[in-house]
Amino acid sequence: MSAIGSTFEKAANPAPVRWAELATPEIGALFEARPEEVGLVPVGATEQHGPHLPTGTDTILASAICDAASLRSGAPVLPPVTVGCSFGHGTALAGTLSLDPELLAAVIRSVAEWAAYSGLRRLLFVNGHFGNAGALLVATDHLRLERADLRAGFIGWWDADGEVAAEVFADGQDVHANQAETSLMLAVAPELVHLDRIAGADDPDRTGPLVFRYTATELSKNGVTGMPSRATAALGERLLEHAVSAVAARVTAGRAERSPLLEDQALHLLGGTGAP
Repeated sequence: MSAIGSTFEKAANPAPVRWAELATPEIGALFEARPEEVGLVPVGATEQHGPHLPTGTDTILASAICDAASLRSGAPVLPPVTVGCSFGHGTALAGTLSLDPELLAAVIRSVAEWAAYSGLRRLLFVNGHFGNAGALLVATDHLRLERADLRAGFIGWWDADGEVAAEVFADGQDVHANQAETSLMLAVAPELVHLDRIAGADDPDRTGPLVFRYTATELSKNGVTGMPSRATAALGERLLEHAVSAVAARVTAGRAERSPLLEDQALHLLGGTGAP
C-alpha cells in the first residue's frame, strides 16, 4: 500500500476538502460556520528534476501533503500554485518554468486577499520548493503589515519535523531530486518515477566551499544533487507521515492562535492573568 493509502486510513474525514471542487454556497457556508478556519495552499514549482523525476514533483508533493492533512483536520485546500521561482535551475535543462520572485510574491498575496473575500482569513502556505522561500517571506511580510485582518504563515515540508529535516539533508545541504525527495515520490506517485534511471543519477552537493551562487548546470552534471539511488518507498511513507502530521497539527494550532500581546491585553482587561 502506498503512503497516501496508509495515511488516509487515519483520516478523520472521508475526502480532502478542496476549494476547487466546492460550489459557491458550500464555500460561503464553510467559513460562516468556521470563521477561524485555516486554509492550506500548496506552493510548488515546475522545473527540471533530473532524469528520473517529473517536472511537477514539487507541486505533486506539496499537494499530496495538503490533501492528507485536510483528511485529518478538515482544513480546506486551495488550488496549488504550480509555477514557482526556479531561477536557480537556469535555462539549459529542459522543462523548467519560472515566475520572477517579485511576481510570485504578488501571486501569493493575491491568493490570500482574494480568499478573504470568501471569508477565509487564515492561510498556511505549504512550500514544496526551496526557491520559493524568498517570495513567501516577502508576501507574508506585506500581509502581516498591511492586512491586520488576515493571518498568513508558511512552512516547507522539509522543515515540518526534525526527522524529516535530518533525512532531507542527509546527502547534502543544497539538495535536489535526492534520496528523500525521490523516496516521497515513490510513495506518492510511483508511476511517475523513472526507476530505470535512478541508479546512475547520483551527483554530490558541490556548494559547501563556495562563496557565490550558481545555477544547477554549474553545480550538477544532470540536475540532481544527492543520492536518489538510495531512495525507497518505505522511507517516503515515513517522511510523508511526519510531514502530514506536522501540517495537520499546525492547522489545529492556527485555528486557536491569537496574537500573544493582544491576547495578554484582552485577559488583563477582563481581569485575567495577562500582563498589564
